[in-house]
Amino acid sequence: MNKLSKENYIFDIEPDKYIDLEGYRAMGGFSALKKALENEPSVSIEEIKKSGLRGRGGAAFPTGIKLEMVRKNEETKRYIVCNADEGEPGTFKDRFIMRHLPYQLIEGIAIAAYMVGASKGYIYVRHEYPEVQLKLRESLEALKNAGLLGNNIMGTGFSLDLHIFSGAGSYLCGEETALLSSIEGRKGRPRVKPPYPTQSGLWGKPTLINNVETLANIPRIIEKGADWYASLGTENSSGTKLISLSGDVNNRGIAEVPFGITFAEIIEQFGGGPLPRRSVKAVNIGGASGVLVPPEMLDTPLDYNKCAEVGITIGSGAIFVLDDTRSIIKNVQNRVKFFLHESCGKCTPCREGLRQIDGIVEDFLEEKAAKSDIESLERYAVTMQQASFCGLGQAAGNSLVSSLVHYRKEYEEACVNDTDDVEKKA
Repeated sequence: MNKLSKENYIFDIEPDKYIDLEGYRAMGGFSALKKALENEPSVSIEEIKKSGLRGRGGAAFPTGIKLEMVRKNEETKRYIVCNADEGEPGTFKDRFIMRHLPYQLIEGIAIAAYMVGASKGYIYVRHEYPEVQLKLRESLEALKNAGLLGNNIMGTGFSLDLHIFSGAGSYLCGEETALLSSIEGRKGRPRVKPPYPTQSGLWGKPTLINNVETLANIPRIIEKGADWYASLGTENSSGTKLISLSGDVNNRGIAEVPFGITFAEIIEQFGGGPLPRRSVKAVNIGGASGVLVPPEMLDTPLDYNKCAEVGITIGSGAIFVLDDTRSIIKNVQNRVKFFLHESCGKCTPCREGLRQIDGIVEDFLEEKAAKSDIESLERYAVTMQQASFCGLGQAAGNSLVSSLVHYRKEYEEACVNDTDDVEKKA
């Protein structure tokens, strides 16, 4: 599959280009909001449902269904929250949108707020993005002055009070219920679900929470129609996906690709392939909570169903390439230590599982491990996946488990010779 033609891009991607309000309106910006406001919210919701748009933050939940769930709630006081925490290592596509295309994001938020009947909302931005927060605040002020945000938008009677909320550096607050607790001034820890935020979210009210990329897709869908959007991808995965491409490739950065393209094509067409005189050893797909994939699986299409069939999690769209100079075990250790640092410690499977895994992986790197330790790693990782309270613990072992499937030989070669005897580890 080739690159997209210009008229089929959802995002205007040029590394050093910033589109201000005047430029965005010259491109047709806020015509989608005007179109939405001229119709009943149900009309736009049906268009989003028909488009097949799914959440781009990792969960891939159908966006139209989520909108409808909030809209149909009997409670009339509702909120909208944009999840711009972007704490997944290797992911930087939301930062690009907020820095270069802030008005497209805010237009998407305003349309979504109108659809669900929310009059107040927040953009939850990680505190490590100070320049992004500044850009968004400037954008909100410019929109208020232009009558495109605040009270009585475009003279239609619809109002939206939108604020920037700065996170405090917790990866866990990327989880929607932990994020809500953070906004409310409480510890950013996940809540028991159900009820889901669409039922009882911010301050107990129905709340729509969507990722930056998800919301920034909405203006194009309303503007050009669901059929156009659905035609860009595959039957099960419509539209395009922003990829954060990094690691051992010639060209690192953001790429907008159509669903259906293979991972091998992404690495070659957009990344320029591996570095000179190197070959691809593995590819981490989906960020730290994603999986390690060997070269023979890179012909898998970027498609939610096709990827699920072979155990690939698309997640936020991060792709990190490892060449033949990399250690798989060292790569896994980096992810384990990250999650060990970010774990809130609330539940035993995650807290103790990560601590045990970290120690065992260290033994492998120091050539102190016995072959029986491979089974221990598998046992701890599976326990975390099945018994952890939230998504952090459930996903923290994904990279480890996939490495044990596809790169088990590297672990076996790192063990002490010809024995499972734990005493030889001393």
